[in-house]
Amino acid sequence: MAEMKSGFITIMGRTNVGKSTLINLLVGEKIAAIANKVQTTRTAIKGIVNRPHAQMIFIDTPGIHKPKHKLNETMIETSFTSLNDADLVIFLIEATSQEIGRGDARILEKIKEAQKKTILLINKIDLVKKETLLGLIEQYKKEYPFEAVIPISALQSKYRDVILDEIEKHLNPGPAYYDIEEYTDQTVRQLAEETIREKALKLLQEEVPHGIYVEIEKMQLRKNKEKQDIYDIEAVIYCVRESHKGIIIGKNGEMLKKIGRMARIEMEENFGLKINLKTWVKVRENWLDDPNIVAQFKLK
Repeated sequence: MAEMKSGFITIMGRTNVGKSTLINLLVGEKIAAIANKVQTTRTAIKGIVNRPHAQMIFIDTPGIHKPKHKLNETMIETSFTSLNDADLVIFLIEATSQEIGRGDARILEKIKEAQKKTILLINKIDLVKKETLLGLIEQYKKEYPFEAVIPISALQSKYRDVILDEIEKHLNPGPAYYDIEEYTDQTVRQLAEETIREKALKLLQEEVPHGIYVEIEKMQLRKNKEKQDIYDIEAVIYCVRESHKGIIIGKNGEMLKKIGRMARIEMEENFGLKINLKTWVKVRENWLDDPNIVAQFKLK
């Protein structure tokens, strides 16, 4: 009988490179917020993949960027801390890069310092010519002895098994750390908060999303008149300015209704039951530098 393997795999990369899309692809479930905005992931989210002879625990880390607030500093600290505990690193870069940019070089330095086994994934290969891709691969191969270099498109499911097969090759013998039914360490409350935040990220203007966070104030399971399970969820979207509050609520409350409707539909699909969602918007001006709030985003 084949020996059981397991390991913790940290996914690293710059902001907006496709890490959350990749972890959702590998796990086969929606666990990480995806939006075409930088800093979508704020905490280290764990996704679990169970295979016949292996358990892989993926850690989707915040993207590396220039910090402006305590929150940003915490996000970067979380990314680099998770690197130290990893059995294997997935370094995700974009095929559209002509050379090793400053952000990628910084991550590469940290990988070199940690001397971790690393697989290089080159995402968005559908956007470049083969010659450009080969040139980029050569540059990276000179910098570090990667276990493997795999060009992919994180949007295409055909790459899932290619990546997982390669990862399994490099894992050490070990136990299953989580039950085989689990696919994330996030609680239902955290998944609900992430879902609402993702919808807000997708719908709101450029400057607003980075200044919001979502807090579930009430989450209660009950039976409705038809004896069906239903979650009553009350959530607050916090923002940093009064003007942002107006944008989030929108004319006649339309934007907030839209965020709530999209979040409710996705939660009902993910949780497999009815959701009664109520949302409010409140201003909390300095939360980005509030150590008590920022502490919630640290690697647990």
